[in-house]
This record gives sequence, C-alpha cells and structure tokens, in this order.
Amino acid sequence: MEWTFENVDWEEISTATLDTLTMLGLSTLFTVLIGLPLGVLLFLTSRGQLLENRIFYSIVSFVVNILRSVPFIILMILLIPFTKLIVGTSLGVQGSIPPLVIGAAPFFARLVETSLREVDRGVIEAAQSMGASNWQIIWNVLLPESRPGLIAGITITTVALVSYTAMSGVIGGGGLGDLAIRYGYQRFQTDVMLVTVAVLLVLVQILQTAGDRLVHRFSRK
Repeated sequence: MEWTFENVDWEEISTATLDTLTMLGLSTLFTVLIGLPLGVLLFLTSRGQLLENRIFYSIVSFVVNILRSVPFIILMILLIPFTKLIVGTSLGVQGSIPPLVIGAAPFFARLVETSLREVDRGVIEAAQSMGASNWQIIWNVLLPESRPGLIAGITITTVALVSYTAMSGVIGGGGLGDLAIRYGYQRFQTDVMLVTVAVLLVLVQILQTAGDRLVHRFSRK
C-alpha cells in the first residue's frame, strides 16, 4: 500500500496541534493550581499528620476517589451542563478545559499526597522542634523535600492529559483528537489518523523526556 498523505491538510494539522497544546497548557496549569493544595490538604489531614482530621480526610478522599473512578469520556458528558455554565460552551478548546481539569486534578492530588508521604518524618519533626509554623513546614520543608516527586507527578499528569485531550474530540473538543475522529475514523482517511497519532506520540515523548530530566536535576539520590 502506498502512503501519499493526499488527504492530509498540513495547515489543519498545525491548527489542531496548536489547539491541543493550548488545551494541554491551560488544563495542566489549572490542574496544578487545584490539585497541589488539595493533595497537601489530604496529606496534612491524614492519620498522624499535622492537621489530622479523620472525618474531613474521609470526605475529601471519598470525593477524590469518586472523580477518579468515573471514566473520562463519561465525565465529559456528565459535565456538559456545568461546562456550559462556566465557559458558555461545551465545544472546542474552551469547552474542553473544565472537564480536563476536573478529571485530572483529583489524580494529581493523589500523586501529591503520595510524594509528601515520602518526606522523611525526622525532617518535619526537626522543623517543629525549632518552632516552625504549619505554613512554614509546608512551604520550607514539605514542598522542597518532595520536589522531585511533585515534578514526576506533574509529568505523569500532563502525559495523561494528552490522552484526555484526544478523547475530548469525541464530543467536539477540538485539537488532534477531534481531527482524528472526524477524518480518520468517520471518513476512513487513515493517513490523517496516522499523522495525528504520530504528532501525539512525539508530544508525549517530549513531555516525558523533559519531566525525567527535571526530576533527575532536582533529585538528591
């Protein structure tokens, strides 16, 4: 079979790639802004930690688990009314960002909680013995000590968001996923499908490589 890529509109591929990068950048930003404090809160209120509160932790943990349990494609559909309320539309780049953030933030929060659990308990106790406040312990001990784990968590979440952005094409979310579904699947233009998949693969490789290098740079091990 001869591949001529005759159906591929490279300008459209460029526009879709830019849309995917926009969705990825904004959704990653808001995911970190929501997921990081949520993960810190989960850690602090868990058993044996600075703000231990079993009831609060159980409720927040339950909500996080529920959001993580719902398949993203179903979550997007369920959130359509909420998305319209927030951004005025459920279509395109704008309409994709709320479900992307709501789908990824609980996942990232769990990664943050796990990273904070890796911090040496002795370091926290030393800070407490020197009279550090809870805020000082969070800002000057927990976050710096867990930095490699947090960067790894952001990398994992960002790579997951790449697949989420592709899935958003099912409900008209725009970007490469939308292009692959409209042309590659519905019109049987395999060459368009191959190009979009190749661009997504390259994007994932770049993100993973950059994340691994940052983790290595900030890791003390």
